[in-house]
Amino acid sequence: MGCDVRRTGTVEVMDSARPARTRHRPALIALVVVAAAVCLALAWWQWSRYESASGTAQNLGYALQWPAFAGAVVYAYRRFVVLENDADEVEKLSPRSKGAVEIPEGILPERQSFPSAGSLAAKDDPTADSGLREYNRYLAELHRTDRSRETADDPETTVR
Repeated sequence: MGCDVRRTGTVEVMDSARPARTRHRPALIALVVVAAAVCLALAWWQWSRYESASGTAQNLGYALQWPAFAGAVVYAYRRFVVLENDADEVEKLSPRSKGAVEIPEGILPERQSFPSAGSLAAKDDPTADSGLREYNRYLAELHRTDRSRETADDPETTVR
């Protein structure tokens, strides 16, 4: 077992119970190398476009930005490795460190409530039923009137 030495401020903390973890991820390293190489190739291409007769200041801007993107890829990978090896950061991200969080009352909006089909068809209000029956009679009468007009206007249905 190795000895892990961490510096916190000006105090060195030695933790011999936990060995230093180093993980090498070849696929991730290859991805970082390829991404950085592509960014640098794009920078070179933009620089050559800038130096050509049709080059513009926009090409120069991109030629200067692409190396920054390559640096950002390398920085992100480095930061990932550092945070992955930091036990405190790993503990913060583990689901076990977070318990159930209670949401305070009143922070979420109230859900809309819609009447159920049973409450809409309730027989408790006799005036609502009589109004509905009257409306349905009116619609049926309109339908009969409309049908009688259609048959009167249709020459094929009239008797000769």
